[in-house]
Amino acid sequence: MSELRWNPTLEEWVITATHRQDRTFFPPPDYNPLAPTRPGGFPTEIPAEDYEIVVFENKFPSLRTPAAVPSVAATALEPVAPSDGVCEVVCYSPDATSELALQPVRKIEELIYVWEDRFMDLGSRPEVDYVFIFENKGREIGVTLLHPHGQIYAYPFIPPIAEKELGAAKRYFERTGRELYQDIVDQELAEKNRLVDQNEHFIAVIPFYARYPYEVHILPINSRQAISDFDSNEKQALAAIIKSVTARYNNLWNKSFPYIMAMHQRPTNGSSEDYGYYRFHIEFYPPYRTPEKLKFLAGSEAGAGVYINDTHAEVTAQTLRDTSSEL
Repeated sequence: MSELRWNPTLEEWVITATHRQDRTFFPPPDYNPLAPTRPGGFPTEIPAEDYEIVVFENKFPSLRTPAAVPSVAATALEPVAPSDGVCEVVCYSPDATSELALQPVRKIEELIYVWEDRFMDLGSRPEVDYVFIFENKGREIGVTLLHPHGQIYAYPFIPPIAEKELGAAKRYFERTGRELYQDIVDQELAEKNRLVDQNEHFIAVIPFYARYPYEVHILPINSRQAISDFDSNEKQALAAIIKSVTARYNNLWNKSFPYIMAMHQRPTNGSSEDYGYYRFHIEFYPPYRTPEKLKFLAGSEAGAGVYINDTHAEVTAQTLRDTSSEL
């Protein structure tokens, strides 16, 4: 059972998805549901002997269309809504031991075209207001399957972080007449001390306001609002800088680096609003602050929403910048 419950104290939706308690949890190597279905083997969620990149609906979705009728009645204080939407899984490779950092740039570029296809398709659906593309990597993040994969949530509302970013960018534009993210990009290119990498079309930076010690943001140098706005050269450059960032993470302490990768882009809610004041970007949230110590979200972060970063972006950026991008 899945439904949306409104939190009136924060004015945001919470998804309850009780059926997800039964989802697959670290199966044995010979029972990998994201592997190809081999001849004579058990049938996986991918009914093919091999694949390059595959997308399918999540077997344990938080959102689905048509959604079930909510289990409780709504009230004025406690609104409830069906959890309309889509949850998809994107498998990057049939190799269970691979990951994005190990893929060639060409393969990551192909993945970008897949992401674009899903953004366009899901965003065109009437029940979808926002398409969120992301990857949870590593046991430390809470994944239940280690096979290299990402996910896509097509929400029936604009999620809180995206809504807050959109509002901040719009107010900045109304106040200054300039695009917030353009000013951020210009400043990072001018100062350079927080840059991790750059190419003709993108920068990778640990931002001035980073919440995690090795939090990297990838931003396009020119204004683009969604992954569908990039031309072929920009897609190739995006693939190259994703490869660079993930490889540097792995090289930093010579281990497979866990992270959350979150893609931020314009809503797809059919609004006639011009989102030219906003900009596509990708954010990485790695949980480690040293080779052995995790950055936990404790009282200030989880209870008050105030992050405490015990490093300076300028220092950690220098460390990542000096780390090889060649695995």
